[in-house]
Amino acid sequence: MREGLIRQPLYWLTRGCVYLLLLLKYRLRVYGRDHVPATGGAVIAANHCSYLDPPVMAGANNRRIVRFLARDTLLSNPIAKWLFPRVGVIALDRTRGDLAALKKALAALKGGQVVGLFPEGTRSPDGQMRDAKGGIGFLIAKSKVPVVPLYISGTYQAFPKGAHQFRPSRLVARFGPAITPEEIRAAMPEKGGYEAVGALVMRRIRDLAEPEE
Repeated sequence: MREGLIRQPLYWLTRGCVYLLLLLKYRLRVYGRDHVPATGGAVIAANHCSYLDPPVMAGANNRRIVRFLARDTLLSNPIAKWLFPRVGVIALDRTRGDLAALKKALAALKGGQVVGLFPEGTRSPDGQMRDAKGGIGFLIAKSKVPVVPLYISGTYQAFPKGAHQFRPSRLVARFGPAITPEEIRAAMPEKGGYEAVGALVMRRIRDLAEPEE
């Protein structure tokens, strides 16, 4: 699906509502959004410890449509099943190596779109960052597009894994300078060294954290 075929008015309406809610309820602050390229394929990669992280990533970015890889079980909700495909979400079966989903994401990137990724693969149970999953390094290396690191803070306090209600918090989204395809190639010690790519991305995300975070 090309970016032009995504239901753009629906995406931007949804994104605008999400951003307004995050702004009013959690006083969302966004820094460095200009690091997201205005054109061309790109990955936005962020830490992950809450269901609020994808809304923060989309809400914080007012430059491009962001497509997400999301586990297919999230589409079991009737509203999500209707909405997610129309705003460009790519369903991923995490019970197996879902090559079809990875190919869709790769095609989107090569087609000049932006894909939002959470390299850890799942929410952190304690708010601490984990290592990247191997498949993420593979996708990034094969896409040959810049990777914009994004550090999100406050979502663990607001809605951690296992929580049943939202809590007061202050959310901050901090974008950093893009990791170039050349840097990604240089990070691989040998052909197929995709774990090193994932480690580089996680390091750049961690570097964006303030000391108190």
